[in-house]
Amino acid sequence: MFSALLINKTDAGQTVEVTQLDEAQLPEGDVVIEVAYSTLNYKDGLAITGRSPVVRKWPMVPGIDLAGTVVESSNPDWKAGDAVVLNGWGVGEVHWGGLAQKAKLKGEWLVPLPAGISARQAMAIGTAGYTAALCVEALEQAGVTPDKGEVLVTGATGGVGSVAIALLAKAGFTVAASSGKASEAEYLQQLGASTIIDRNELSAPGKPMQKERWAGVVDSVGSHTLANACAQTRYGGVVTACGLAQGMDFPASVAPFILRGVSLLGIDSVMAPKAKRLAAWARLARDLDLAKLDVIGGQEIGLSGAVDAATQLMDGKVRGRIVVNVNK
Repeated sequence: MFSALLINKTDAGQTVEVTQLDEAQLPEGDVVIEVAYSTLNYKDGLAITGRSPVVRKWPMVPGIDLAGTVVESSNPDWKAGDAVVLNGWGVGEVHWGGLAQKAKLKGEWLVPLPAGISARQAMAIGTAGYTAALCVEALEQAGVTPDKGEVLVTGATGGVGSVAIALLAKAGFTVAASSGKASEAEYLQQLGASTIIDRNELSAPGKPMQKERWAGVVDSVGSHTLANACAQTRYGGVVTACGLAQGMDFPASVAPFILRGVSLLGIDSVMAPKAKRLAAWARLARDLDLAKLDVIGGQEIGLSGAVDAATQLMDGKVRGRIVVNVNK
């Protein structure tokens, strides 16, 4: 038996509770993992609170991330004792996820826990940090370099934004952080932001073409914020889009793309191929100052605290990352 956070759906609505499950109940997979840590992402918050129909199979153990140790494997790539990380692949949506002490998964979904990063640190990074690394990789591969100008990071106090700032600063970029939390200016500067912008400057409807400012953008907000970021991007600049905190809509025009040659790159973390995942985690292991995880991912809870923490996350009351010790 093992402890897990389980979401159920009944005629009366959704229920979420920490319960005991039997290993025989685990879903199909060729690798069994003893989970050490998971984390709460925006998608987990949606699933646990029921504010969006993220979960598509019932009952469901949420948690799109996990870090732990292989205890059983019929997959040739993994053996008992291997330390692994999982991000995405529909886990926590259609396949039982990481908010449990045990998980059974497909070996092809896993990547090795990078040397020098602990399981807890990997979850302080989580899908949010891994997505941030994908964005930074994409900017550099598209030709954005520090000498070309400032890079804007929206949703800066969130998980993606926080890690993106740290990675960009490490790579030599001048970073502008957009946030609605004026009280977090010191936090953002600690991560490496040079300029703090009130998110209200970007969140309202704006002109299709605005003053050129950004050489690159990491956007996790969407909607008007993304549209304005594109409208302010310099000639030949690159915008990476990976989130929808403000909304799924994109109320923009084609003007920045056809008049300034701006590129808009979609960043998908869920189904990204293994090569991209390995490159992202290699960058995190190489460039992320792990001491900053004490700032980014300092909040640790147990399974029993996940429901309340998910509500706080959805209400915009969480800074950085929440690490879940599933054995706590």
